[in-house]
Amino acid sequence: MAKLVYSAITSLDGYVADEDGKFDWAVPDEEIHSFVNDLERPIGTYLYGRRLYEVMRYWETAETANDPFTRDYAAIWQAADKIVYSRTLETVSSAKTRIEREFDPEAVRQLKAAAGRDLSVGGPELAAQALMAGVVDECHLFLTPVVVGGGKRSLPNAVRLSLELLDERRFGNGTVYLRYAVSSR
Repeated sequence: MAKLVYSAITSLDGYVADEDGKFDWAVPDEEIHSFVNDLERPIGTYLYGRRLYEVMRYWETAETANDPFTRDYAAIWQAADKIVYSRTLETVSSAKTRIEREFDPEAVRQLKAAAGRDLSVGGPELAAQALMAGVVDECHLFLTPVVVGGGKRSLPNAVRLSLELLDERRFGNGTVYLRYAVSSR
């Protein structure tokens, strides 16, 4: 069975975006981007909330980027299927993408059971639903050496999870990668 992975670049105090909605402090450098590319290669389907999808659809046309690590990520992203959970989005502007109106944990379980490749859930609000429903198998967190003091939290407030550390890595810019298995309840 495929795994569902929640991956986030977060501030040390636990935010994916600051109070102004900015995340420029989280832009990965070449070392981290190359590492993320290798983590993303096994992903066959991305599950996104509308806001994150609107950010990520940049990669639909990013194959003309100047550096090889961003061109590589664009190819990885374009090759994967995408499911966007939105009640308001009317159409999508990327290939291999469909809209679902509601997050259905049972449908995600079935998707995992039938998938030949892992899935990724992105966006803290959608990830919170998946975490609370118990369908997330791993969390990949990139802790950046910045404190932003508030904003959009990377992990939900109202959920308790037992995690098992599977891997860790420190990068030259001070970012730390932590890979956790989410323990069964």
